[in-house]
Amino acid sequence: MATIRPFRGIRYNPARIEDLSTVVSQPYDRVRYGLQDQYYALNDYNVTRIIKGKELEGDGEQDNVYTRAQGYLTRWQRDGILIRDDQPALYVLHQEFVQDGGETVTRKALICALKLTSFDEGTVLPHERTHSGPKADRLRLARATQTYFGNIFMLYPDPDNSVDALLASAAERDPDIDLREMHERDVRQMFWVVKDPALINQVVAEMAPKRNLIIADGHHRYETALSYRDEQRANFPAAPAEAAFNYRMVALVSMSNPGLTILPTHRLIFGYDKLDAQGFLEKAGEFFAIERVPDRPALEAAMRASLGRSGRIGLVTAGGPYVLTLEDAGIMDRLAAGRVAAWKELDASILHKLVLEHLMGLTRETIERKENIDYLREPDMGYAKVAKGEAQFLFVLNPTRMDQVVACTEAGEKMPSKSTDFYPKVITGLAALPVSPEETL
Repeated sequence: MATIRPFRGIRYNPARIEDLSTVVSQPYDRVRYGLQDQYYALNDYNVTRIIKGKELEGDGEQDNVYTRAQGYLTRWQRDGILIRDDQPALYVLHQEFVQDGGETVTRKALICALKLTSFDEGTVLPHERTHSGPKADRLRLARATQTYFGNIFMLYPDPDNSVDALLASAAERDPDIDLREMHERDVRQMFWVVKDPALINQVVAEMAPKRNLIIADGHHRYETALSYRDEQRANFPAAPAEAAFNYRMVALVSMSNPGLTILPTHRLIFGYDKLDAQGFLEKAGEFFAIERVPDRPALEAAMRASLGRSGRIGLVTAGGPYVLTLEDAGIMDRLAAGRVAAWKELDASILHKLVLEHLMGLTRETIERKENIDYLREPDMGYAKVAKGEAQFLFVLNPTRMDQVVACTEAGEKMPSKSTDFYPKVITGLAALPVSPEETL
């Protein structure tokens, strides 16, 4: 069962921060490609200093990104930059944006504390593979700050959107926070603090019987929270069941929400010399129909035309773009014996298992270490790098469908890394959950 609790969140003090859009950020794993510097420049109190601080020359055990994060948290609370809600609350986040077709949609999320459970219990399910590096980093931050700042974006089954209906009254008043985050300015972020005990109890009861919650974004953070919980349980064996370290701050979104949007993640291959473009196309021709297209617009039009179907992959080489359409679907049965059909039909699975591993000779370990591969939400940089000879191939994909995510997850299949990119991201800095040993929920 899904046990959720309200909590007394740590939040920015609007009396001290005139423009709250200057202190929030993307999740820590999106703070890259110059974004870190931009967030630092926005405001001296931007949350990036805590969740993704800058590494400095001379960093050591006594002074590093983690000790500085703890220092910022302590000073900002002491100075009234961060304040704590006076009573437990649930938090409602509406993210309003325009989809590609021109329709304005609102993705509705409930931010709360969710009791941690192992994956084999069936309440929370993963859908992607994880890497060890990010988990070690997040664990060190949790130990240092004893606070969770970023949300885990989690999907829950609710065909009638009953939880959103319960919370509709809370969103009838003006938002407590209304802003646009720097990196996704096209998204309006509206945030409400819900303190009504009767309403909170209704929402808690409505969520209680739900199972098969799917981690949409934040697999590393969830697994980190399990590790942190286990450490704290070992250190404080007499702690009550409602100790805060048994919980993790999450943003819950109904699978039936009309604002649920998945973007594609493209793959850029660099530092690869086993096959040139012609050699790859010759090998790929055994399994794919290959069509040379004149330019990028033609390639992307062909990809859009295959939305809702599996087995089409765009390829960009220095010699031009191509469309690859899988003709021998049986090859996935042979390469991925034992996998369920839903996994074998994923474009990301076809790309990773058939193209990258079988045809190009990259190992799964090499891919996991990202030695020859980069993942791109926007393909522009990939087109440019291939054109300049700085990368060998760009593979362009269509987005994974929500029904595919559900089918793979319910079958216990973990999808290839970066199979999904849910848009928009759940921003960081709206509320934080303290999980020190003395905290209870």
